[in-house]
Amino acid sequence: MRYLDEFRDPALARRLLDAIAATATRRWTVMEVCGGQTHSIIRNGLDQLLAEQVEFIHGPGCPVCVTPLETIDRALAIAARPEVVFCSFGDMLRVPGSETDLFSVKARGGDVRVVYSPLDAVRLAEEHPDREVVFFGVGFETTAPANAMAVLAARDRGLRNFSMVVSHVLVPPAMTAVLAAPDNRVEAFLAAGHVCTVMGTSQYAPLVDAFRVPIVVAGFEPLDLLDGVRRAVAQLEAGEARLENAYARAVRPEGNPRARAVLDEVFEVCDRAWRGIGVIPASGWRLAPPFREFDAEARFDVGGLRVSEPAECHSGEVLRGLLKPPDCPAFGTTCTPRTPLGATMVSAEGACAAYYQFRRLSPAGVA
Repeated sequence: MRYLDEFRDPALARRLLDAIAATATRRWTVMEVCGGQTHSIIRNGLDQLLAEQVEFIHGPGCPVCVTPLETIDRALAIAARPEVVFCSFGDMLRVPGSETDLFSVKARGGDVRVVYSPLDAVRLAEEHPDREVVFFGVGFETTAPANAMAVLAARDRGLRNFSMVVSHVLVPPAMTAVLAAPDNRVEAFLAAGHVCTVMGTSQYAPLVDAFRVPIVVAGFEPLDLLDGVRRAVAQLEAGEARLENAYARAVRPEGNPRARAVLDEVFEVCDRAWRGIGVIPASGWRLAPPFREFDAEARFDVGGLRVSEPAECHSGEVLRGLLKPPDCPAFGTTCTPRTPLGATMVSAEGACAAYYQFRRLSPAGVA
């Protein structure tokens, strides 16, 4: 690939749209797993262009959005401590906890800093040996290798003032939970290409076999997504269920062996709570025993903090694909990017944020 424009070519998009329309004999429901794919679909109007052939269901593919409220509150409690330099990527700062957010903690004098790499937090720990430096490690399998490398770097440099709030979640268990739910409507998946660049594709084959559902690994540009939909619809029309890789320029079946080795060294699989969804077994990572000294929740004794989700926020239903953002009674009224009720309205990958940003006040195919 030389230019992004190659994957935004209108003529090629029209050919893919025509191919999908010629193949589909009914309207199929397809869930894209990644929030980046959701934003690309809404920004480029793919759901409108395919309204008669495909209903896109927006899945739990935004790691910021699925970070549970109690984890946010634990992070806020740590960030407010005077001895702490709290480091985070920028999209976490506006995510509401039960009473406040990281921006507000910063406004009240907390040392909250936006970093662009977890290694920036390691560097700060080196530069400020008298302070406790904490990094908020949030994400799917995509961001986990860099966070694991930060822990290894802190260990190798003997930094006892570095720790991490770990909130990593895994995609295949979430897809399993969606498919196993009694109200599931998903007939095919577009799997997140960047996750598969790390983990490979082998974890999806058991889902295909168990649930007889097509899974197509797709990228993020319009042509990537249209090609993924074309392949998924072709399988559905043929009554087939296979795992296909439509993102071969980036994804190999084995993924990235070096990154996976680092993940296996630093993390171990655990049950994980998902905001608005609940606990999904074996759906997350935590620090493995040799690295528990870098666990910020244990270091600052906030692990026992428990809170309840606000009843007025319907982000859990959005994340499970049961509700489109405009159908939420709070969307665009009491819930906006300035006054968010949930992370889906403020995260860069949140479905509610996509609909609000691109002024999509009703789902495609709905008058």
